[in-house]
Amino acid sequence: MLLTLCLFLGSAGVIYLACEYFVNGVEWFGRKLDLGATATGTVLAAFGTALPESAVTFVAVMFGKTPAARDIGVGAALGGPLVLATIAYAVVGIALWFNSRRLKRPDRVIRVDHRRLAHDQSWFLAIFVVKVGLGLVAFAIKPWLGVLFLAAYAMYVWREMRNSDSVPEEEILEPLKLRPRQADPALRWVMTQAIAALVVIAAASRLFVSQLEAIGIAFALPPHLVALVLSPVATELPETINALIWVRQGKERLALANISGAMMIQATIPSSLALFATPWLFDAPLIAAGVVTAIAIVYLWWLFHRGRVDACWLLPVGLLYGVFATYVAWHFAGS
Repeated sequence: MLLTLCLFLGSAGVIYLACEYFVNGVEWFGRKLDLGATATGTVLAAFGTALPESAVTFVAVMFGKTPAARDIGVGAALGGPLVLATIAYAVVGIALWFNSRRLKRPDRVIRVDHRRLAHDQSWFLAIFVVKVGLGLVAFAIKPWLGVLFLAAYAMYVWREMRNSDSVPEEEILEPLKLRPRQADPALRWVMTQAIAALVVIAAASRLFVSQLEAIGIAFALPPHLVALVLSPVATELPETINALIWVRQGKERLALANISGAMMIQATIPSSLALFATPWLFDAPLIAAGVVTAIAIVYLWWLFHRGRVDACWLLPVGLLYGVFATYVAWHFAGS
């Protein structure tokens, strides 16, 4: 058990350090490609950090030998967006709250394109409602609808790439960590740093999840409780840490763009894979995950639609994950 705890904490530390290199590398990569500042977070950073959990879903639904194994992929497709819509946004609020003095931000106001983020929330909610609705019914052509989710993500990426924005003056691009003395490092060094950091993140995340599952077994926690409540938190740890790092640097615009982009990936690509390979029918805990996620998104849309978001207003959304975890624990305790 001591070894498990050491590996658990050690892998979390490695993920944090690797994310420091990844966010630095992906910012430089976005500049090299002359991408808009927000597109760097919504497309490049989000796609990179979402690859590990998308791979988990792919392996579970495509190569799972039992229905229970394939259900893990379905749970990941629902659990990922739930964690991002609740815990990840709350982390942004907490991080800005605690770093406001160092950043000279006494008002603790989230400085982002509120209209754009509100639009992202409405876009995600529309896709997510369809996604959950399909989990409540059964019909013959349902697997083919997975193509629509892939098309929806392609449209989202196209829209993000077309919308250009500039980096605010107060957001300074730090030197590339592999070449700290070069004012304009070569693209090969930028790609090397970003890809290497991503590989480390993926490997450490895999180790982190396996140790979390071992802890669940050691404490005799129900497997479904670990799969639905604890594992999604672990698989979304890179996005959450990215957000923490960017907010600490005063770049909450990139932090929220990363979360928003990752949510779109989680709402489309894993769902399409699960639709192709599973019946995609939800039980009570999965329905609860869908309902709590939808509530969180409506609340976030309302916040950003107002045009001003204080850091403290993001904290309540994190409590929704506690509500979901309590319900799942009660559900499996009674079964």
